Amino acid sequence: MDFLTLARNYQDHMIKDLQDLLAIASLSDEEHATEAAPFGPKIREALDWMLKHGENDGFDTLDVDGYAGLISYGQQSQSIGMLGHLDIVPVGEGWSVDPFGGEIKDGYIFGRGSGDDKGPTIAAYYAMKIIKDLGVELNKKIMLIVGCDEETGMRCMKHYIEHAPLPDMGFVPDAYFPVIYGEKGILNIRLLGEKKTVIKRMHSGERPNIVLGKCAVEVFGKPKEEELRLFTRSHRIKASYKYLADSTVYTFEGKYSHASTPQQGQNAAVYALNFVAAAYQDKAAADLSRLLYSYHGTGLNIEFDGAHMRNLTMNLGIIHIENNKFNLTLDIRYPNDVDFDFCITNINQTLTKDASWVKADVIAHKEPLFVDPNSDLVKTLHDVYRQVSGDDFTPLKTMGGGTYARTLPNFVAYGMAFPLRKLPEFAGDAHQKDEAIEIESLVMATAIYAKALYKLAYENAK
Repeated sequence: MDFLTLARNYQDHMIKDLQDLLAIASLSDEEHATEAAPFGPKIREALDWMLKHGENDGFDTLDVDGYAGLISYGQQSQSIGMLGHLDIVPVGEGWSVDPFGGEIKDGYIFGRGSGDDKGPTIAAYYAMKIIKDLGVELNKKIMLIVGCDEETGMRCMKHYIEHAPLPDMGFVPDAYFPVIYGEKGILNIRLLGEKKTVIKRMHSGERPNIVLGKCAVEVFGKPKEEELRLFTRSHRIKASYKYLADSTVYTFEGKYSHASTPQQGQNAAVYALNFVAAAYQDKAAADLSRLLYSYHGTGLNIEFDGAHMRNLTMNLGIIHIENNKFNLTLDIRYPNDVDFDFCITNINQTLTKDASWVKADVIAHKEPLFVDPNSDLVKTLHDVYRQVSGDDFTPLKTMGGGTYARTLPNFVAYGMAFPLRKLPEFAGDAHQKDEAIEIESLVMATAIYAKALYKLAYENAK
């Protein structure tokens, strides 16, 4: 059965639906939350849109108290699941297009959430629709769960697990192909301290899982023009300054990226601390710069290279400094070879030795995910990917990103980013400005998911 041809028949509908979904600015807004909309009105609107779409296409739907939704096909006792999410990260600065406009340019659809995770969710939905429209008699129910709080803690899945039916196995279209069989542990740490500093104020970042692409720091005193010129040249970073009555505001411009891949970004806040430490001989900034200079966590003595998941990573995602008080939030992703105790013990020992005025508090923690790469689920998904994409070379992967896969047993992340289809310079990746998804990738992913469902819910169950 040619699933790629089947998917192309739905291409125009997929594009239109994705544009409609992108038009909903489904950002978390708990200030305006209600019982029916626990994450705010816009996420509620996106959930309503998705469930209504499922109803119109003849699927069974379930609203799980505004935390998540279920769209399903079949009544069988065993089930295959797909988990997507409708919430998005903040837009950020520097967009060249309307982040909610769904503009199409050179074969790409632009919009916040196009790649993470509205586009992949639409692909999963149409994969299920293809199977339904084929009319084959399945041996397993197909379930598409759409969550509303993936980006800010996955409370949606905790609520779903407690109140709704669970699939037996499945995949999450929120990462990369071929198959992600492992995800690093995620540890959010808050660093608190009080120390005299030349910094008047410094406030940047909304979430720890975003590398700070831009950061302003206001420093008491006159500008250090020559020092700034030398610093920007040697570090290859852009910066500007504005002199006020008794202080100078420096603005550093790095590059936004996801905290799971900090090497793809350039953390403007870390550079800002480094500059203040060097130009103003500021001890507090120097301590923090020394602790946070490496995205491998070297300064905190937590650097580690794992067998399957490779390097531990660290990101400074939120920083607040004012009145000599410091409040910083770190996002640490660690491989399954080490654990929570390794990280927190080494951090505390390092702070005691090198910066005793700073204390560490744990905000949140998620254990690593590891699924046997030789399991039937992983092998089936890998085979389907190779058959549809023609890519016989890319190996199975692990990653630092955290997906819904870690919330349920027998789940892995599966696309929809293709390793051999790189984004052009004018298109941004997840969490970046000008986020975009390729239409051809959307179609191909839909075909892969449809064939995977066919294999798992029909052929493999015979």
